[in-house]
Amino acid sequence: MTTYQFHDEYTLAETAEELGKKALSLGLIPSFLVRYFPDSRQYYIPNEEKSEPLTPEQAYLRFKKLVEDFS
Repeated sequence: MTTYQFHDEYTLAETAEELGKKALSLGLIPSFLVRYFPDSRQYYIPNEEKSEPLTPEQAYLRFKKLVEDFS
């Protein structure tokens, strides 16, 4: 039986944040910022060229790929 890491938008955002912290601790990203709004979150990964806000879905996929590629 598969255990899912998230079930709704809130738990998806929490999972993305945990993956971001893991990527940070592994040295895969220099830092990241989460902006909290009453109904959503935005994630920023500093970049020398640009830093566009990521949705929780985009952040989850980006952090997951970074961590999986490292392993």
